[in-house]
Amino acid sequence: MSRSLNKITLIGNLGADPEIRTTTGGNKMAQFSVATSRQWTSASGEKQEKTEWHRCIAWNAKGTGLADIIERYVKKGDKIYVEGRVEYRQYEDKDKVTKYITEINVREILLLGGG
Repeated sequence: MSRSLNKITLIGNLGADPEIRTTTGGNKMAQFSVATSRQWTSASGEKQEKTEWHRCIAWNAKGTGLADIIERYVKKGDKIYVEGRVEYRQYEDKDKVTKYITEINVREILLLGGG
């Protein structure tokens, strides 16, 4: 049997307060965006920076209460460690245009910083 691994680790800051929703089946989920940045100096000596935004989804799956924890303790600007897997999906909008989404399905979080 061959093995494979789909694992991502991020440390960044929340761009906005998490959005909390409950499915029709009663399962709670938290959706939030994490910004990660990198800096470098160009060949001309100019400092540059690039920020990437990562869409994250966390569920109250298997008794973890992860969405509950995020709802209660996580807010805009917080530094957070996120571990999970990358998922790609697509859907058609109301105009029948295919949209593609990349999400991080969160398995674990750590709140970083004071407080």
